[in-house]
Amino acid sequence: MNLADFVKDKRKRVKLTQPELAEKAGVGLRFIRELEQGKQTLRLDKVNQVLQLFGCEVGAVPHTTKTDT
Repeated sequence: MNLADFVKDKRKRVKLTQPELAEKAGVGLRFIRELEQGKQTLRLDKVNQVLQLFGCEVGAVPHTTKTDT
């Protein structure tokens, strides 16, 4: 599941509209729409403001390959 689908799914599960999510997260409605549409260039701090409402955040994750042990 990509980030756009994740946010949209979580928002719907808690029965929030896009404007309600924007207000609760302290971001603009346009930002929520762009996030849910999968816009490639979004401010990470604002993405995390939204994800914080769902107990999540975006961050660096170590990349492993099949040869890593």
